[in-house]
Amino acid sequence: MQGFIININRVKEEDLIVTIVTRNSLDTLYRFYGARHGVINLGFKIDYEKESSAKSTIARLKDVVHLGTPWLKDRHRLILWQHYIALFYNHLKEADDIGTFYFDLLDESAQKWEKQNPKRVAVESYIKLLQHEGRLHTQPYCFLCSQKITTSIALIRAYLPTHPHCSRRNGITPSSLNELYTKNSSLFLTDKEIDMLWDTLMEGL
Repeated sequence: MQGFIININRVKEEDLIVTIVTRNSLDTLYRFYGARHGVINLGFKIDYEKESSAKSTIARLKDVVHLGTPWLKDRHRLILWQHYIALFYNHLKEADDIGTFYFDLLDESAQKWEKQNPKRVAVESYIKLLQHEGRLHTQPYCFLCSQKITTSIALIRAYLPTHPHCSRRNGITPSSLNELYTKNSSLFLTDKEIDMLWDTLMEGL
């Protein structure tokens, strides 16, 4: 079974409780500490087995193989990836059935992470997530005052549209956002605008 580690909690001594997004489920597993175990970390894609135990409600994580990618050696890209993937834990931790979407989204993002600007990959992936969940607000009405937005659009958490003066945030031109929403392309957004969208994304999915 393959999946992405989206959360790690240390428990007694060096044991871990690990949460993994797989193609079909969200697994929370127990990993016993031991010298034979390879290092695992937040954001890693792994192949693994899980073993049920009569003594615990949490299955055991075993036979872990790290499915590495070259960009993991790039500290900057790795840190951005860990910040991004950690958002999925709070978003999914209470979900009963997550389907294949989230694994496929993370897998696609991981493949793009090395060759493209990671923040642009994350922003474009988040648009796909909002579309998938039916939460993408494309109509130009301010979430805070309900009035129509006729100039630049400032986005708050969950990329909700607002007037810049209502949210006290810098705005983005509607045409650039339209390209992002309809074509899933951040090509017409400046690096500064991408940084703003990344910072907003970091507030939570």
